[in-house]
Amino acid sequence: MTVEGTAARKPRRSSKRTSAASATKPRAGAQGAPGTEPQLVQLLTPEGERVTHPDYAIDLGPEELRGLYRDMVLTRRFDAEATALQRQGELGLWASLLGQEAAQIGSGRALRDDDYVFPTYREHGVAWCRGVDPTNLLGMFRGVNHGGWDPNSNNFHLYTIVIGSQTLHATGYAMGVAKDGADSAVIAYFGDGASSQGDVAEAFTFSAVYNAPVVFFCQNNQWAISEPTEKQTRVPLYQRAQGYGFPGVRVDGNDVLACLAVTRWALERARRGEGPTLVEAFTYRMGAHTTSDDPTRYRMDDERAAWEAKDPILRLRALLEKEGHADAAFFEELESESETLGKRVREAVRAMPDPDDLAMFDHTYADGHALVDEERAQFAAYQASFADSEGN
Repeated sequence: MTVEGTAARKPRRSSKRTSAASATKPRAGAQGAPGTEPQLVQLLTPEGERVTHPDYAIDLGPEELRGLYRDMVLTRRFDAEATALQRQGELGLWASLLGQEAAQIGSGRALRDDDYVFPTYREHGVAWCRGVDPTNLLGMFRGVNHGGWDPNSNNFHLYTIVIGSQTLHATGYAMGVAKDGADSAVIAYFGDGASSQGDVAEAFTFSAVYNAPVVFFCQNNQWAISEPTEKQTRVPLYQRAQGYGFPGVRVDGNDVLACLAVTRWALERARRGEGPTLVEAFTYRMGAHTTSDDPTRYRMDDERAAWEAKDPILRLRALLEKEGHADAAFFEELESESETLGKRVREAVRAMPDPDDLAMFDHTYADGHALVDEERAQFAAYQASFADSEGN
């Protein structure tokens, strides 16, 4: 498997829909009127050409550019391995980030160590940036634990399955940060589908009213499972922020440099006490929503083909090669590293011990609870009935 492989087959159909983003040069936080062409911050074109922006300048050296490229390649390799493990029956489910590497790595590398992250269940690239071991992400999807890492060790909260609820958690945490007088910031990740949830609207309201130091980072991959974005909103998502009284910015979600620059700006704004920001990373979900989904039933071939030409990894590689920042040895070494990572993940998953059947009852409440005790006893009796049957 090549490090830049997409690891997902193309849909079979053709389409009349178009969803390619247009690159313009807006001012910071500009809010276009409904019906106008959405504004998009871009610093690196799909062809790997650097472009400038009057409000989001970023100056990265060769080593930093290679680091971003390495992050995206290894994140994609891990994601591909997890997808393969699910297909082999080693995981119950997997939510792929394929195509969203730039949005996650760019925003993840904008964070400081003392910032706090509230993810959904797809932020594998952000977890990588926060130093969470990739194998720890897989326990929940294998059904052996409820998370697998200590959130406070990396300031990276456990994955949240309930759609949109983590935006409220992030807002409350950010309000606490402000009351403590700290200068750190909070970031909440969610998708375009979650933007339709009431929890997100409530989080926007509270964060604006209380001037919370939180960045709402929406990865608009244009499909909430099988529901396209145009069935969820009449205006671009970033424009919703103006109704709550804080700025919204749309960024090219396949441009790791733009995602880094815009998220860094939003985080610094939060730290200065200027309140929340909504960042909409306009990207595309190249694979299925999860491994239980079949995107060929609702997505068209030419739509995916248009986005394959905007691949976030290939465009940064084009820049590295064009400017002489990476040679063949670098790419070969990274290829080897990615295969080593894949092997480590495979071995770690298959070595995960089965959990104690009754352990799920142990930490439901901090103290004892009569109903939980009753349910534990019922489940224990149910499990024991299988042993009795086998004995007979």
